Amino acid sequence: MSTKGLTGAPRQVIFGPLHEGGRVDVVARRISQAIGLGLITDGEQLPSESVLAESLKVSTVTLREALSALRDQGLLETRRGRGGGSFVRTPEEPSAARMRGLLRALCPHELREIGDHHAAVSGAAARLAAERAGSEQCTVLGKLVAHLAMARTIGERRRADARFHVGIAAAAQSHRLTRDEITLQGEVGELLWLPACGNDPDLAAAVEQHSGILVAIEGGDGELARARAEAHVDQGISRLIELRRRLD
Repeated sequence: MSTKGLTGAPRQVIFGPLHEGGRVDVVARRISQAIGLGLITDGEQLPSESVLAESLKVSTVTLREALSALRDQGLLETRRGRGGGSFVRTPEEPSAARMRGLLRALCPHELREIGDHHAAVSGAAARLAAERAGSEQCTVLGKLVAHLAMARTIGERRRADARFHVGIAAAAQSHRLTRDEITLQGEVGELLWLPACGNDPDLAAAVEQHSGILVAIEGGDGELARARAEAHVDQGISRLIELRRRLD
């Protein structure tokens, strides 16, 4: 599903001014997170260097170094000539071993802290989306629920899951919540789909929970949307904490 199917808010956040400073690593992280979450899709062309540097409020030199780092990571390719520029390359499917390594680097307390933050952000976004989202935004969210249901690989599920939550923050019409959701998805979104013997992520349950959140948003029930979003996040984090303790 193209990012054109999402509202403009995620893209405005991705290509908006950096609040963390204009260092090369900050620029690269902003763009790599968007690619990893599927907010910028495979084959999509980035804006020109001058336009992108201006929108991010960084120097052209800094941007070029960041784009070079992303090319080295295999997330971008450069095409020359007419119609050339920087084009997105979707990362390869994450390996279970790499994801376990990422999870091992987080202690249960850190995961709980991330979960508290994520529940607060997702809950607030869902409540506001129930109050502010229009029919067009609800239609987009419905398509994202269907996209998760059809996803077959870990990478596809992770991206569909992340885009649904980012889409809710966008429907809440809050750039700050959208930015926070993107950051949180970049921290633990991939880990939420880590397969583990006897404790694999339940795709059907995730789709059902997404659908429940959307029903509450469509019905304008902000408190129910908030409660369902928080419960959804809590369940995922609780599973990660259990997996992390098993690694010890």
